Amino acid sequence: MLQLPECLLGHISYEEFLRDYWQKKPLFIKNAIPNFESPIDEHELAGMALEEQVESRLVMEKGPNGENWHLENGPFEESRFSTLPKSHWTLLVQAVDHYVPEVAALMEAFDFIPSWRVDDIMISFAPKEGSVGPHLDYYDVFLLQAQGTRRWQLGGFADDNTPIVEGVPLRILREFDVEEEFVCEPGDLLYLPPQLAHYGVSQTDDCMTWSVGFRAPSADEIVTSLADYIGEKMCEDDRYGDPDLELQSYNSQIGPDAIARVKTLVLEKLNDDETINAWFGRYMTQPKYMDQLIPSEETVSESNLSENLASGAVLNLTEGSRLAFSDTESGFILFADGEGYPIEAQDKDAIMHLCEQKHLTSHELFSPLHKTIVNLTELVNRGTLYLSD
Repeated sequence: MLQLPECLLGHISYEEFLRDYWQKKPLFIKNAIPNFESPIDEHELAGMALEEQVESRLVMEKGPNGENWHLENGPFEESRFSTLPKSHWTLLVQAVDHYVPEVAALMEAFDFIPSWRVDDIMISFAPKEGSVGPHLDYYDVFLLQAQGTRRWQLGGFADDNTPIVEGVPLRILREFDVEEEFVCEPGDLLYLPPQLAHYGVSQTDDCMTWSVGFRAPSADEIVTSLADYIGEKMCEDDRYGDPDLELQSYNSQIGPDAIARVKTLVLEKLNDDETINAWFGRYMTQPKYMDQLIPSEETVSESNLSENLASGAVLNLTEGSRLAFSDTESGFILFADGEGYPIEAQDKDAIMHLCEQKHLTSHELFSPLHKTIVNLTELVNRGTLYLSD
């Protein structure tokens, strides 16, 4: 079992971190998790990279034909790992927390950040000199050294206009000026804000790093998704209109009055907090991999779920599933894996406990006569929740 410290950031309080470091500057915490031992080793990680449903990549500084920065995407054949060189390569496996509960337990240490911002835990393994090159990420990341050592060099902030190496399948920075440097040992933690250039190189033959990443959708993704959500709820009556139309000097001109009407139409749809809330909760709880939602083998009924809970069963959140809630004047909504469920007022406390603790027992539960049991039954049948003894 992973033993987590009372405060992951050592002598720095969570309030201080959010105020002075979050999305502003890096932070290195020596021995953030004392006596840390990884619950997964490189052989198990490589085994995951053989699986069809697991996203994995292999980055080599020199490819089979001598080219720079060669990238391969999994799943891999087992024989591939026996043909790798002794150094200068990295295996990356995405969303390991979705498959290994002992890895997912680390997320409990980041409860000072909204859970709906969490993306996943990627684990990388590299022999000596293994690296993915100097680069930047567009999201916050905490880098926990799990075994071996890695040297991290940090540069300045970069953006989409920063020159990258052309002709390679990775976004590697063409220029990288070192401003800070750290050597991370097991249990050390390094926080990097978005767009900070960084370059990590393995110093040992057993370097394993856990990357806890946080979701940061782009404006393009947000606008596209929101437009789709609003569009689905519009009727044919929502159309451009110009009852105040006046005679124009030029028949083909699109004038400022036409643009103003379009803006009014669009802003009327966007200026609805209830709609934005309903969309955002669904959007930020969408699973990283939709096909990971596996429906229960046997359909559970409301009465069956109530009986199981009454007899001592526990309702748990499936690894990889996401929960969140909102409580506004229009009502309380549970968001789960991209869907929204209205919750009755008397059931708010139980649902909030489920979202916060990721489990629910009969002691925290409401009366099974309440409508919420219907929603929970649907979530069990969808695969978002499951029952355990």
